[in-house]
Amino acid sequence: MKIVVAQSAGFCFGVQRAVDAAFAQARSGEPAYMLGELIHNPQIVAELERCGIACIRQVQENIDGRCVIIRSHGVTKQVYDQLEKQGCKLLDLTCPFVQKIHRIVEAHSENAFTLIAGDIRHPEVEGIASYCKGEWSSFQDEEDLENLLLRIEKYRKFPIILVAQTTFSTIVWKKCVEKLKKVCTNLKIFDTICNATEKRQSEACILAANCEAMVVVGGRHSSNTAKLAQLCSSHCPTFLVERAEELYNLELCGYTIFGVTAGASTPASIIKEVHKTMSEILKDQEELSFEEMLEQSFKTIYNREKVTAVVTGLAPNEISVDIGTKHAGYVPLAELTDDPNAKVEDLVKIGDELELLVVRVNDVEGTVMLSKKRLDAIAGFEKVMGAVDTGEILEGTVVEVIKGGVLALTNGVRVFIPASQATMSRSDSLEDLLKKKVQFKILEVNRQRKRAVGSIRVVLREQRKELEDKFWEQAEVGQQYTGVVKSLTSYGAFVNLGGVDGMIHISELSWNRIKHPSEVVNVGDTVEVYIRDIDKEGKKISLGYKKAEDNPWEIMQKDYPVGTICTVKVVSMTPFGAFAQIIPGVDGLIHISQISNERINKPADVLSIGQEVQVKITEVDTEKKRISLSVRALLEEAKQEEEAVAETDSDVVYEAGPSAE
Repeated sequence: MKIVVAQSAGFCFGVQRAVDAAFAQARSGEPAYMLGELIHNPQIVAELERCGIACIRQVQENIDGRCVIIRSHGVTKQVYDQLEKQGCKLLDLTCPFVQKIHRIVEAHSENAFTLIAGDIRHPEVEGIASYCKGEWSSFQDEEDLENLLLRIEKYRKFPIILVAQTTFSTIVWKKCVEKLKKVCTNLKIFDTICNATEKRQSEACILAANCEAMVVVGGRHSSNTAKLAQLCSSHCPTFLVERAEELYNLELCGYTIFGVTAGASTPASIIKEVHKTMSEILKDQEELSFEEMLEQSFKTIYNREKVTAVVTGLAPNEISVDIGTKHAGYVPLAELTDDPNAKVEDLVKIGDELELLVVRVNDVEGTVMLSKKRLDAIAGFEKVMGAVDTGEILEGTVVEVIKGGVLALTNGVRVFIPASQATMSRSDSLEDLLKKKVQFKILEVNRQRKRAVGSIRVVLREQRKELEDKFWEQAEVGQQYTGVVKSLTSYGAFVNLGGVDGMIHISELSWNRIKHPSEVVNVGDTVEVYIRDIDKEGKKISLGYKKAEDNPWEIMQKDYPVGTICTVKVVSMTPFGAFAQIIPGVDGLIHISQISNERINKPADVLSIGQEVQVKITEVDTEKKRISLSVRALLEEAKQEEEAVAETDSDVVYEAGPSAE
């Protein structure tokens, strides 16, 4: 038997863009909502919800002002207005091809009748319709269009624009376009079907024509998946599935060549799983003879026996398995995992192979209870016991915080980690470790009591030591690093560079005068720094933060040469003059002799703090950081201009006209 997967199956550009951006938002830690399902794929939507991005149906449900993610199909213009009124942050993941249709309709529909090829119940078509400025209508197929033309007879001579949902059938589109060209005299056509959709549909038709059966993978609410199934079914028997497990309920016998394609909202992982499951099903059908099945049905089973089983069913509190005998095998959830909050569907899926231990056989009822946890515990116990001698670093999950420490589960074995060995600092909360993956070493074991004591702190110290050694080997003055602000003092900020801390002195945080580092950075901030000075013997690092290009004196030298006229703000007074801010970080002096063109007793007679005045830069001493400013120079220039104008007026000669005599 042969399985052929379409090359264009899976995520299109718009869906991939939306999914990547949504998961990036989840990783950022900023709370967000999906406004409607991001894409028509229940697995991706469920995964996003597990990552903390819940789905809401209406704008009003965003009661806590979270960031709102606009789905790939887009939303209506009215929804954008509601979101703007609410004032919440937006992450607009509308497919660019859908946004293009919005712009087309908005630009051309005011004095025209708009026809939309698509399903009006689909959110994409609802969004397109909301941008129509005039009358509009929609149709899904040729029959729908015929009925529509009868109802809009009066509009046929008016300008008509035609657009399509991005996932509309290309075959139906071509037929409808030809029909409209014959009856509409003033028709403007915009072919807005996504090229990825056209390619996917064309490829699916060719594949279906050359296969005995097709499997279409995708969400049952997905428009483009439904169209793919419809197109394929016109060539050969077609099965539509959302997940690989559904294949076990299908009758796939009798076909030798299968084709597989998928909708634009189907992840590659699900397509791969469908292909793998189909291969296993078809292989089993070919290789498992009646005699083999009969022989297996009479096989006996014993307590404490290790068996290989295949998952055949999932229930909230247990899973059903096939162990190759006449018995009905099952594994209770408590025998599958130690995690009381775990869900069966998150641990296994139908078709998985598991190594299990027989716990209890009931030949009367024909059942057998099995355990994965106990088998894992046997192997895990030996590994944990041996780790005390090898010094191996184990990985586990903290499952409980108890008096005096925490319990970490690794390989089915619970390891006690005392509070003194659980964190780098005694002030760190043990509750923060709950349900977190941790690495630890085994300090001591008791085989008789099957107990082990471990240490997270030992591993953290070793890792920190490795990072420190690597840092000091490579660190040089001028090297740039990305670090996290660890703490603040009155004289500077301490930054973690990855195992090593450095300090940014308060004078290096800003070109402006600041009273405390918190005016520039806060604990937890990620900052870009460079090494100004390093003492490898004393293990001290001095960091730089402010950038040379932001130096206000560099800006002064470049943009404010001598002779520049500018507006400044008076910031302080002295008996000999007033200091005024030219730009943040640079003040200049207006000497008392330069405040007015008349003699004054003190600067406050003319100026006041906070007052803005126009001055001329008369002198700049970059080395001494001194700048001289003058109001008087501008007053004198203005006076000279007035005198020049007056002198020009007095030089005009008037000629007398002819005598009246």
